[in-house]
Amino acid sequence: MAVVEQSKTERAYEWIKERIHSHEFAPGHRLVLSSIADELSVSPVPIREAIRQLEAEGLVTFARNVGARVTMIEPERYSNLMESVAVLEGVATALSAPHLSADAITEARELNAKLEYSTTNLDPVEFTELNKQFHQVLFSQCPNEHLLNLVYSEWERLDYVRESTFAFVPMRALASVREHEQIVALIEAGAEGSYVEKVARQHRLNTIEAYKASGGSKPNT
Repeated sequence: MAVVEQSKTERAYEWIKERIHSHEFAPGHRLVLSSIADELSVSPVPIREAIRQLEAEGLVTFARNVGARVTMIEPERYSNLMESVAVLEGVATALSAPHLSADAITEARELNAKLEYSTTNLDPVEFTELNKQFHQVLFSQCPNEHLLNLVYSEWERLDYVRESTFAFVPMRALASVREHEQIVALIEAGAEGSYVEKVARQHRLNTIEAYKASGGSKPNT
């Protein structure tokens, strides 16, 4: 099978995006076309095209007399992203619930036990990673592939915003674990999909409310 070689624009796009998500290029970081072109040994043309793609995704913005910068995320934008995740993930979890095996339920409970244990000496980044794994198990069997793609797309945007919400609202962590227990119990009991969706959605919305109550701190830059 022939290997399809990445175009220069695709390579530049992946290179820049990876550095945005790793926070090597933090919010506000200026993207200098000539410097990136030199780094990748290409002309500025594919760099410009890659940056346009990233602008369309909301990861890069252009400012007059400044040029391209990694997008600065304001608290309101963060809240909007979380609301989108709440809606999409709630539906995906409800659609996935009837298809989850006993092993998946066990895995979710084991992850939640790790989450509970981690609250005794909270590492926000570790907690967030375990939290993502937990939710991924619950919506993993959603039969709507397009919906799953939307969930992961919004997750990517949130990963860019900050490494962990729980760094700003650490007291939310234990409450989140308790809500996880409720969601798993509902799924195991075969609760109506509409109710599972409502509880899963509210779980995410509760995190937004905790964040807003904390004063809506801006992401680390």
